Amino acid sequence: MILWVALLMFRFWLGLNGTAAESTGLERIKKCETRCSQGLNCKTKPDYVFSPPCENATEDLNASSVFHNISLSTVMSCEGRQKCSLHLRIKTVLQLTESIHGLSICTITAGMMMNCRILSFTRSSRERMSGLQVEVENDCTDVSPNQQVQVMLKTIPSYCGLTWSGTYNAPECGSEDLRKHVPECITGRLSYDVNPRRKELNVSVSDMLEDHNYYLRLCYKGFICSGTGASALIKKEDPVKNAALPYSRPLPCLCIEGWSTVTDAPRVQVCPFRDRLEELWFGVTFDPLEETLSWESACPVTAVATLCQKRGDGACVDLPHASQNVSRGKITFTEVDPHPQLCVKFTAGSQSWTRCPFVGRFQAWEVVVTRQEGHEEVKMMSKISATFSVGLCVKSGGPAVCQITKTNTVHVEENKGVGLNLTEEPCNSCVQVRRLDVKYAATIIHCLEQCNQSHPTTSRSSWGLTWVVVLAGVCLSGIIIVTLVLHVLLTVDQRRKQNRNGDEKQIDPALHCVVPVLQTHPHRGILIPGSLQCGNAEKANLISE
Repeated sequence: MILWVALLMFRFWLGLNGTAAESTGLERIKKCETRCSQGLNCKTKPDYVFSPPCENATEDLNASSVFHNISLSTVMSCEGRQKCSLHLRIKTVLQLTESIHGLSICTITAGMMMNCRILSFTRSSRERMSGLQVEVENDCTDVSPNQQVQVMLKTIPSYCGLTWSGTYNAPECGSEDLRKHVPECITGRLSYDVNPRRKELNVSVSDMLEDHNYYLRLCYKGFICSGTGASALIKKEDPVKNAALPYSRPLPCLCIEGWSTVTDAPRVQVCPFRDRLEELWFGVTFDPLEETLSWESACPVTAVATLCQKRGDGACVDLPHASQNVSRGKITFTEVDPHPQLCVKFTAGSQSWTRCPFVGRFQAWEVVVTRQEGHEEVKMMSKISATFSVGLCVKSGGPAVCQITKTNTVHVEENKGVGLNLTEEPCNSCVQVRRLDVKYAATIIHCLEQCNQSHPTTSRSSWGLTWVVVLAGVCLSGIIIVTLVLHVLLTVDQRRKQNRNGDEKQIDPALHCVVPVLQTHPHRGILIPGSLQCGNAEKANLISE
């Protein structure tokens, strides 16, 4: 019983959903026709574009008094599941008088001539219904999806100033009803799987236009979708509508495009990697001769590119006046110092990505530190002729904060070095270097690791380390000596045991006798070994004192 009730409720729910789905679609008609109010006989015939000039109307006739409740809508007629067409339905309420014999309906679409038809009323019916409001409806005007139509209504005969005009936009192909049944809107449905290992997109096509082949291709979407060269043709007789399309990079503008092999067929596009913005920020190039850094997006994107300096904590601090908006064109930064800490930060919306093009590549200059005789020698080495600002500073606060004490300008020739005399500078001093002959440069801070003279603390530390090494050596030597002595003693003991066992084995068992040598007798007698004889009748003489 419960199962039966559940089945009824499920069928009821399906019926409601089906009714709702049908209500969202267009009204179906079997054929186009003209309909008038009951009792009013009307006939349709073509009208001529060049109609006779209008007549003067009486004072009681005007557009607002004659035309009422004009409505324009779209209906659909079908000859098969995928063979439906759209029609414009024009409906109006007309105030009928004896001077109005009929109605003229004209439509104009872009690139087409005006199309007019006349709805004429028979004399007997209009005389019978004169003074009444009658309803007139016609749905024989063909329209295309998303087409704009201009509609004009006039009375017959045509009276001057007695005209109504309006504009109507037919529904777009985005409607589910049109995408399934109108050939101009049937694009097919695309589904895909990404194979990143093989760099392939496996595409499946469904609901394609019947009795037609289908094209697939990969393209980069912009103002137009330019092809990448990867394409496939799916034959209408193929039982499985699948194809594999190879790709090189998962760019956000890389799309799959499909369409039927008919003239002016609508196309459908799906973009599998539309959220992969991080793929756009590669390809930053640098021209060392022109000292120009450039980048061009492979896809249209709205972003901001900014030069920044990478700090030790991973943050990238923007350089002043070093930002450009990214749209379609190529961005270029001129007079750029190629240093590993100089990077490009791309910002799109609330996300940012940093690319450092000079890491492990061309570096124009560097600060070289050598240690000789207890002090550090600092040199500026450059592969190009350049001018630098060299400032002495003391660290205070964060890693990028250094208080300048004095500044000098240093010029370095190509492939040469210039020494910086820092022998008289206090301990823990730093050098802040920045290139001056370019527009965009990183500011580099290098701090001395040790003072130029030796310190007591350093001497005490060295002596302490020496004592530790000496004690460790003595302990290790003692352990080695004790180990060797024990080894020698064990070896000697083992050899003695082996000799004793060898002597015992050389005695004849038949002559063997056991006599305690020099054993003291209880009566203070002594057994003399020389007087003993071995055998069954052997006796020992007791020698008294």
